[in-house]
Amino acid sequence: MADTPPTHPTAPIEGRPVRIALVGAGNRGLTYGDWIHAHPERARLTAVADPDPRARDRARADTGYDGWRSLLAATEAAGGPLADGVIVATQDRDHVEPVLALARAGYAIMTEKPLAPTEDECRTIVAGVEAAGVPFAVCHVLRYTPYTDLVRSVIASGVLGRLTGLDHLEPVGWWHYAHSYVRGPWRREDESAPMILAKSSHDLDWIAYVTGQRIETVASFGGLSHFRPENAPPGSTDNCLTCPAEPECPYSAPKLYYPALRRTGGAWPISHVTDRAHGPADRAVLTEALRTGPYGRCVYRSDNDVVDNQVVAMRLSGGATATFTMSAFTEQTHRQTRIFGSHGWLRGDGERVTVHDFRHDTVTVHEIGASGSNAADGHGGGDTALVESFVTALATGDRSHIRSGPAESLGSHLAAFAAERSRHHGTVETVPAR
Repeated sequence: MADTPPTHPTAPIEGRPVRIALVGAGNRGLTYGDWIHAHPERARLTAVADPDPRARDRARADTGYDGWRSLLAATEAAGGPLADGVIVATQDRDHVEPVLALARAGYAIMTEKPLAPTEDECRTIVAGVEAAGVPFAVCHVLRYTPYTDLVRSVIASGVLGRLTGLDHLEPVGWWHYAHSYVRGPWRREDESAPMILAKSSHDLDWIAYVTGQRIETVASFGGLSHFRPENAPPGSTDNCLTCPAEPECPYSAPKLYYPALRRTGGAWPISHVTDRAHGPADRAVLTEALRTGPYGRCVYRSDNDVVDNQVVAMRLSGGATATFTMSAFTEQTHRQTRIFGSHGWLRGDGERVTVHDFRHDTVTVHEIGASGSNAADGHGGGDTALVESFVTALATGDRSHIRSGPAESLGSHLAAFAAERSRHHGTVETVPAR
C-alpha cells in the first residue's frame, strides 16, 4: 500500500522531552523503553502500566500503575493526558480496549502488531483512532530498517524496470519456532492469533511497502505438519529433562536454553523461560523452570495448533505477482527476497542487496553491514528506528515520520485474514480495499 499523508496535524512539542507511557512491560515494551532511557534529551518514560510489579520495576518509569485502567483513571482525575504518547505492548488479544480508551483520552498511540486477532476488531481499532484524530503507529518494524530503505531505493531508481514479481521467504528457525510457537505464548490461535497474523503480518506489510502496491488477491496453503503427537520419537516422554530421546532431538530444551544462558545471561529467550536466571551460575534455576514450566515440555506433546509452514500466492495492484513462504524448518536468519523486473532483478538477504541490470549485463552489490534478524537483536535496527520515528513525529508535529499508520497497517491485516480464509477453505480470496 502506498504511503498516505496524515489527515490531522499535530502540534509540535517544544522545550522538553516527549513524555511516553508504557502499557505492557514485557519483552517488546522494555525494548522500546530502553531506547527512551538511552535518549533522555529526547524522550522520558513517565509511566508504566502492568499488573506485575517486577515488570514495572524493570521498566524504570517515573510512575507505576497496575494496569491501563488505572492509568486511564489517573488521566481522568488529572483532567487530561499524563504523557504525550502511549506504547501499547500487551498480548495480541489485549489491544482493543486500551488503544481505544487511551486514544479517546487524547494520547498518541504506538501499538504492537498484530492490531487484534479478528478482522472486526482491527477495523474497530482503526475507526476508533481515526475518529480520535491522534497520531497512531503500528509496530511493523521491518518498515524502519536500513535494509528496507535500501531495497526501496533500488526499486525507486528504476534499474529493475517494471516490477513483475516477488518471492519472499521468512525463515523462522527451527529453535525459534519451538520456543515461541510450540512452547511459548503464540502457540495457540485461541490465545494469540494465527501464525500468518502473529508472525507474518510483518512480511505481508513489507511486501506492500517495498513495492508500493496493494495486495489484491491471495491463495494460501499450509498447516501444522510436524509438531504433532504422532511424530514423537519412540520412547520419548513429556519433558525433555526426563526423555531418553533428548540427545538426538533437534528441539531439545537443554540444547537450546543452557547454551543461551551461558551466551546471553538472562536476555531473550531465557527471559521468557524464567526471570530469575541471569547467567551460568543460575543453571539450577533454569533447570527447575524447564522441569516445571512450559519451556521444557516435549514439542510433540504440547497443546500448540498454529501452522509450522505456509505459502501465500498474491496478485498485487500494479499487476505484479508475489509469493510468500513461512517455514519453521530453517536456520534462524534474515528474510530472503528476490524481486523481478522487466529490466533487472534483485536478491536481498537482510544485509546486502545484489542487483543484476539487464541493460548493461552488470551486477552491483550494495552492503549495509551485519545486523540482527530477530527480536533479541533489534530486528535489524527496526526496533530503535520505530520508536525514534514515533518520538520524532510527536516532537515535531510531523506525522510523516510514522511509516505504519492505521490505513497502511489495516491493509496487511486484511491480506492476512484473506490468506487464512483461503488456507482453511481452499479458495482464492479477494482482499478488501478497506
